[in-house]
Amino acid sequence: MEKVENLLNQQLDALLTDESDLVANMANASALLNQYLEKINWVGFYRYVAAKDELILGPFQGNVACMHIKNGTGVVGTAFQKDKAIRVADVHQFAGHIACDANSKSEMVIPVETQAKRIGVLDIDSPVLDRFSQEDEEVLKEFVQVFVKHID
Repeated sequence: MEKVENLLNQQLDALLTDESDLVANMANASALLNQYLEKINWVGFYRYVAAKDELILGPFQGNVACMHIKNGTGVVGTAFQKDKAIRVADVHQFAGHIACDANSKSEMVIPVETQAKRIGVLDIDSPVLDRFSQEDEEVLKEFVQVFVKHID
């Protein structure tokens, strides 16, 4: 499996090389993950807007989504506020879960930040309970590190 993850990160690195536009990079990163990950129904980014203290929908793959999430609310806002990855086996058991898609049952959110700025989060939903493993979390954290390398 390690070779597959290395290939994913190499693909992302090549895809984003010489591109500095954040939105374009988010779009291609979410498309790449959508192709790579199985049993997901949504993958994309929420961008942090400090003036409003909220996360605003960014590029994604999947069904329509919530456009504004207050910092500290839902899985997305909580992961951003706590500045740590959150893996939720059953979103219906997460206090304050925001149901943007009734089909979503589990979720993984990884904060995205450079050394100078908090950018937002990478959010992935699945229609399968307990879809995301510790290994998935580690792979996605590495993916975000490669992503950040191109915006830092």
